[in-house]
Amino acid sequence: MFSFDSHKELVDAVWRMAYIAEFREGGNAAHLERIKGYVQVLGRGLGLTQNEIQVISTACQLHDIGKVGLPEGLLLQQGQYSESELKKIKSHTTIGAEILKNANSPLLQAGEMVALNHHERWDGSGYPNGISAEEIPLSARLCAVADVFDALTTPRPYKKEISVEDAMRLIVGANGTLFDPQIVQVFQDDFQNILKVKKTIEKD
Repeated sequence: MFSFDSHKELVDAVWRMAYIAEFREGGNAAHLERIKGYVQVLGRGLGLTQNEIQVISTACQLHDIGKVGLPEGLLLQQGQYSESELKKIKSHTTIGAEILKNANSPLLQAGEMVALNHHERWDGSGYPNGISAEEIPLSARLCAVADVFDALTTPRPYKKEISVEDAMRLIVGANGTLFDPQIVQVFQDDFQNILKVKKTIEKD
C-alpha cells in the first residue's frame, strides 16, 4: 500500500497537467517554473501570506491548460492570425476554465480563475469578458505580469525574445492600462529578484 501526501501529490499533478499544454508548444517546461517563481516574488512584494503565495503561484502554472483544446498547427503558427483563428486562440481561456470548473480543491479553484482571467487587462481591454481593475482576480493579475514578462524574454519556434531590460520597460509602460499599478510597482522594485528566478531556472 502506498502512502499519499495529498498536498505534494496535488502540486505534482498540477504541474503535469500544465505541462501537457506546454508540451504541445515545444515542451518548454521551464516556462512553468519561471511563472511560479515570478509570481512568488510578486506575491511577497504585495505582502501576501506564504499560503496565499503557494496556492496562487502553483495555480498560475495552469494558466494555459485550455490550449489542449486548440489545434496544434494554430499554436505553432507564424505570422498574423485571421479573425476566426484569433477567436479560437482566445477560447483557451474559457476552455481552461471549463476543464477546471467544479473542483473541490482550493488550488484547482484558483487555477480556474487564473485560466479564465489571465488575459483580462486593467483597463478592460482584455478577454474573454472585458472586466477591469479589481474585478480581475488578484491571482490572474499577478499571472498576467509574470506571463507577459516570460513570453517577451523567451524564444519560441515562432518568435524571438527581447532583452529583459526592454521587457521591463514595456511592462512599466503598460502600468495602469494593461497591468495592475501596484503589481507593476512591485515588479519594478523587485526586478533583481525576478532576474534571479530567471537565471536560476535557466541554469537548471
